[in-house]
Amino acid sequence: MKHLFDVWGKVVHSLKSADHILFLSDYDGTLTPIVDEPESANLFRETRKLLRRLAKNRRYTVGIISGRALPDLKSKVGLEGIIYAGNHGLEIEGLGSSFLEPIAEEMRPFLQMLNRVLLATLRGIKGVFVEDKGLTLSVHYRMVDGTEEIRVDDAFKKITDPLSVTGRIRVTQGKKVYEIRPPVAWDKGKAIAWLIAKFRESSGKGGVLPIYLGDDLTDEDGFEVIENNNGVSIFVGEENSQSIARYFLKSPEEVTEFLKML
Repeated sequence: MKHLFDVWGKVVHSLKSADHILFLSDYDGTLTPIVDEPESANLFRETRKLLRRLAKNRRYTVGIISGRALPDLKSKVGLEGIIYAGNHGLEIEGLGSSFLEPIAEEMRPFLQMLNRVLLATLRGIKGVFVEDKGLTLSVHYRMVDGTEEIRVDDAFKKITDPLSVTGRIRVTQGKKVYEIRPPVAWDKGKAIAWLIAKFRESSGKGGVLPIYLGDDLTDEDGFEVIENNNGVSIFVGEENSQSIARYFLKSPEEVTEFLKML
C-alpha cells in the first residue's frame, strides 16, 4: 500500500489515459470524519463544492456509496446529478435508472420487528442506539462506556446469533457498529460492479477508470472489484496492511486535497 501523494505521477498517467473516470466514494470516515452521532457527520463545505465541480466535469461521473439509508445519504450530500447507493448498495439511484434488492424490500416488516426487540433489549445500556435504515439495522455503541461494551456484545449476539445461524439475517461489523442486513449476496463490491456495467452499457464507453475510496471493512469488497477492473482503490486512514486497497490517504482532510488535485 502506497501513500497516494507519493505516487501521484503514476496516478495522473492513469487519469489522463482514461476515456472517462467513475469516481466513487464512501461517506462516513472517508468524506467526513467519524463522529459519535451519525447525524452530526456533515460534509466540509469545501468538499461539497469540489464534488459539485467534479460532477460537472464531462470526464467524470460521481457517486457516493454508503451504509446510510438512501434518503439520509441524499440529504447529507445534497448534490444533484450524481449516483447515490444506500444501505451498502441495496438501493441505488443514478445513471438514469434505479435498483432495489427485492429480498431486502420483502424483509422490511421482519426488520421492523427485530428493531423493536433490539430497542427493548438494549434500552438499559447508556450510549447505545439502534438505527432503523429500512433495509438494514445498525447498532451503534461508540458512545458506550468501555466497560459496558461486553454487555452490548452479549445482548446483541443473544438476539442475532440464532437468526444468523439459520440464515435469516446477515451480520457484519464496522467501527463501533453492528450491521444487520438481509441474507443476500449483495455488498458494496456487487454494487460497484453493477454501476461499472451500467455505466458502460448506458454510455457506450469501454475505457472507464473506476476509483473508490473507503475506510472500513465493508469497503474491502469494493476495493476488490476496483482492483479487478484495473482501477484506483484508496483506503482512508493510516497505512493498513490488512486492506487490499493499493493506495491510502490518511484522513478525510487528505481526501479533500485529493479532490482539489483531481
